[in-house]
Amino acid sequence: MAEIKRIGILGSGIMGAGLAEVAARAGYDVVVRSRSLAAANEMMATIDKGFIRAIERGKATDEDRAAVLGRITATDQLAAVADCDLVIESVIEDLSVKLALFGELDRVLKAGAILATNTSTLPVIELAKATQRPELVCGIHFFNPAPVMTVVEVVRPITASDETIAAATEFAKRCGKDVVETKDHAGFVVNALLFPYLNNAVHMLERGTAPMESIDMAMKGGCNFPMGPFALLDLVGLDTSVAILDALHAQFGDAHYAAAPTLRKMVSDGHLGRKSKRGFYTY
Repeated sequence: MAEIKRIGILGSGIMGAGLAEVAARAGYDVVVRSRSLAAANEMMATIDKGFIRAIERGKATDEDRAAVLGRITATDQLAAVADCDLVIESVIEDLSVKLALFGELDRVLKAGAILATNTSTLPVIELAKATQRPELVCGIHFFNPAPVMTVVEVVRPITASDETIAAATEFAKRCGKDVVETKDHAGFVVNALLFPYLNNAVHMLERGTAPMESIDMAMKGGCNFPMGPFALLDLVGLDTSVAILDALHAQFGDAHYAAAPTLRKMVSDGHLGRKSKRGFYTY
């Protein structure tokens, strides 16, 4: 397995931009592929704005900004990632979409390249089976916002080789992250524990136990959490939250994983959280 020097990122949303910044800061050359060149260029502008704010606060320099942006290439061409040593998929949390993309990437990527997913809960083994390189497929789950959050889950499907997991772990560590290796169980470690809590907070609101703001305040003050469950649901995205809960419920059958009716209604109404400017709170 060749040394990882060049990283491909599929997806230019919040996570894609965060992954690109983290990898470029670690010294990797990064290619970010989006479905449109406009979206790819918007991602570059988002990263640049973040650096401008950091420079104003004294957290970065113009040299940092130039170095990181200079390592990132934005494109709408899938073939542009063909020579990458590691490609991380970070598109919509929909298994059928990811399966189609993995099959296409498998045909494009050079032999020996690692293909990883940033999925937060979907079965990595299913993605591995969609390729002719299952031993080179794993999960590398960064948390949002990727430049800030310190932990990465490296997910080992039963098909992954020890070399693949070692390379993925080394990549995450070079990005300055603490690595937790986990088996390929829905939700892995963090989301399998987190989402019953978030879902139960919505059920508590439905029962009228306390107002939303009071529940958030209680969990921040009582458990020293940085934000309450409703603010966190808005940050994650309510559509993403429902998708995660559905995947957890499908694998484990636990009633705590069945998405609360309020969550489903808000998603159907287009109230997705921060990304749509309206969720439990208005932004």
